Amino acid sequence: MPGDHSSDVVAKRGLLLGEAHGVSACFCKEPKKGTSIEWAIHLIIHPMNTKSSPRSSTRPRLASLNRRERAPDHRAAGAPAAPQFRPIHTRRAFEEICERIREQLALGVLKPGDKLPAERDLAQQLGVSRNVLREALRSLEMAGVLRLQKGVKGGAFIREGDTSRMNDVMRDMLSLGTISVRELSEARVHVLDLVVRLACANARAADLDKLEANVKRTELATREGRLLDRVECSREFYKLLAAATGNKVIAMIMDSVTEIHMRFVYAKVASSGVAMARLAEKRRQFLAALRERNASSATRLMRTHLESVQRMLEQDPGAMSLHVALAEVQPGIRR
Repeated sequence: MPGDHSSDVVAKRGLLLGEAHGVSACFCKEPKKGTSIEWAIHLIIHPMNTKSSPRSSTRPRLASLNRRERAPDHRAAGAPAAPQFRPIHTRRAFEEICERIREQLALGVLKPGDKLPAERDLAQQLGVSRNVLREALRSLEMAGVLRLQKGVKGGAFIREGDTSRMNDVMRDMLSLGTISVRELSEARVHVLDLVVRLACANARAADLDKLEANVKRTELATREGRLLDRVECSREFYKLLAAATGNKVIAMIMDSVTEIHMRFVYAKVASSGVAMARLAEKRRQFLAALRERNASSATRLMRTHLESVQRMLEQDPGAMSLHVALAEVQPGIRR
């Protein structure tokens, strides 16, 4: 029909104009039958009156280029500087090996006493060199996780937990100035309050028997004038008392603060020959209250004793100096 022929002609003209002016194909689809000629003409004329025309299309790009060129000027004018990121450094191989072994411990796959695979096999499993593996094993040995044994029956063995490592941590904190001697002494008093109460509630007959044997050794050392051995008896007494709580965490804390505090006592006795009077008698009074499960009486007796010890140490400021706490003291004790 004539109308249909006219529509085809108009649609083709629209397609050519649309391509020339960058018009999207969606605006140039052939109109369906029945579409009016006026609508087809609208499609042809509309793009020519929009920003899609060749002349107007260049403006946004020029503006965009100008914005990029002006960007440094905006930063110089006081706008926030772009963030700077440091390169990412991956964890060192030996640290990753240590973490893998610790994971096996946490999962219960490895237990105290277990032996790790041979060095060659373990290096192959982990995909590392034997030198890197040895570095990791030495690190775990220093951390108290492994025991490295040489010889035919040697190897790397999982250790039992070593609570004494807490002592090294406390000494390092004193060396670095993280904690003070005063804070350590104050903490010991409050920790002992808790220890005594827990020991009154949880001490077994075997714990009380060990404390009784310790008091007897203290009496013997006092009679024989072995004052430094008596100091070692005191060190052992607090260790036994902490174990009687039945709480390993509290025992660890108690051992660490007592270990350093007893260095002050040892230095004072070694330098002056002065020791606590009636120590064995005080120990017996305390042990009696402990056997009776009398927490208030036992706590009061312990507090009174600790105050007496503190007064003795404060009479000689040098006895409470930091170098005394950090000195290596390895006295022997005769039984």
